[in-house]
Amino acid sequence: MALFSKKDKNIRITPNRSLRQTVQREVPEVPDELFAKCPACKHTIYQKDLGLAKICPACSYNFRISAQERLALTVDEGTFEELFIGLETSNPLNFPQYEEKLQEARQKTGLDEAVVTGLAKVKGEKVALAIMDARFIMASMGTVVGEKITRLFELATEQGLPVVIFTASGGARMQEGIMSLMQMAKISAAVKRHSQAGLFYLTVLTDPTTGGVTASFAMEGDIILAEPQALVGFAGRRVIETTVRETLPDDFQKAEFLLEHGFVDAIVPRMALRDKIAYLVAFHGGSQ
Repeated sequence: MALFSKKDKNIRITPNRSLRQTVQREVPEVPDELFAKCPACKHTIYQKDLGLAKICPACSYNFRISAQERLALTVDEGTFEELFIGLETSNPLNFPQYEEKLQEARQKTGLDEAVVTGLAKVKGEKVALAIMDARFIMASMGTVVGEKITRLFELATEQGLPVVIFTASGGARMQEGIMSLMQMAKISAAVKRHSQAGLFYLTVLTDPTTGGVTASFAMEGDIILAEPQALVGFAGRRVIETTVRETLPDDFQKAEFLLEHGFVDAIVPRMALRDKIAYLVAFHGGSQ
C-alpha cells in the first residue's frame, strides 16, 4: 500500500486547476473574409479566385457586388459624374431608430442612399446611370431612392440621354410606409415622359430584384437584361405557394425561368455586360 500512498516529489499538483488549463495551444485564426461559400453550388472559394467580377469559378454564379465595384466593371475610367448627392429622408412616420439604421448603412457602404445616380460613358456612349446597392438596407426603395431615380430620368429627358439602371432591391422601404409605395408611380411617370421623348431605357436585373421595384421601373425598360441566376420576383416564394396552393418549380423566379417565359430579353454574363450595354445604346441612337 505504501507504493500507492507515496507521493512523487517530482510531481506538482495545483489545486482547482485542470490539466487542460495548464496546456496552452495557439489556435490559428482564419480571417472571416478569406473564403466565400457559393450560394448556388455550395463550394467554398478562396476570395481571390472570385476575381474583380466576383464570379464563382465552379458554377459561374454571380455574387452580389457593391455599387463601387459595378462602376469599375461598367463605365469608362474617369467618366462618372455623381449627381443628386446629399438628399435625406425626413422619416415621415417617425419610425423608431430609423435614423440610426440609415447612419449605420451609410458608414457600412460609404453611400448616402441605396442608389447611386449620375452621368457616365460606357465604351464612349454617354448614359444616365443608376446603380442600386443591396448592402444599403437591402436596397429598399424609399423617398430618396425614388427622388434620385426620378431626377435622373428628368435630366436624361432634358439632355436627350439614354438611361441604364442596374436594379437590386428587397422592395419598398417599410419604414416610410405609403410614401415609399408612391415612388413606384412617381418613377413610372418619369419613365413614360422619357419614352415619349423617343429615348432609350435599359434595365439590368441583378440579384435580388423584388417587390415594388420589380412591379415598377425594373420591368419598364425598352430592353430588359438579367445576370445569370439572379432572383427576380414580386412576392416571396412561400407567399405565392400558400396563395395558389401549389408547389413551384425549383428555378422559379430565377433569371433563366423569366427568360423562358418572356419576362426578360436576354441573360448576359457579368463580364459581357459592358460590351452589351454599349452596343444596345449605340444601336438605339445613343445620346441625342
